[in-house]
Amino acid sequence: MKRKLFYLSAIILGVLIVMVLITATIWPVLNSVETGKTPEYPKVIPMYYSTSPTRVLDEVQASFKALDKFALVESDIESKVVKGTRTTGLFRFVDDIEVSVVANTEFVAKVNVKSSSRVGKGDFGQNARNIHVFFSELNRRLGAVRIEPKVEEDEKKKAEK
Repeated sequence: MKRKLFYLSAIILGVLIVMVLITATIWPVLNSVETGKTPEYPKVIPMYYSTSPTRVLDEVQASFKALDKFALVESDIESKVVKGTRTTGLFRFVDDIEVSVVANTEFVAKVNVKSSSRVGKGDFGQNARNIHVFFSELNRRLGAVRIEPKVEEDEKKKAEK
């Protein structure tokens, strides 16, 4: 009986090790993801909104309050930076999230997000998912005034010519 239990434990341990190795090849080993600055996630880009930066900042704060597992920690109105956290479900890991609103013009605001894990050497893609969930909520709130980034980049290139 002990021998069967030993073999079963060894098989389970082996399967767990293989699963960890497979997941390590799927996701890059990162602890921090930032919009437009993390080459491993080229689709994680800043968002643009055609409204005042003050309105965007208000909706950023409201998004933190509305999202499950997200918490608003600090909001600096002067520098237009909002800091918050997201706590994972099972192990209760905390990720720090920083959102900055940059005024491109008086009525166009750019939103950058940085999500960083506090623990471990890799996040298994959680920081990128944090940014995606945050932008989904912000877009739900500001969707009508969202500007597609490609459109703005194309317009800048046309203006430069």
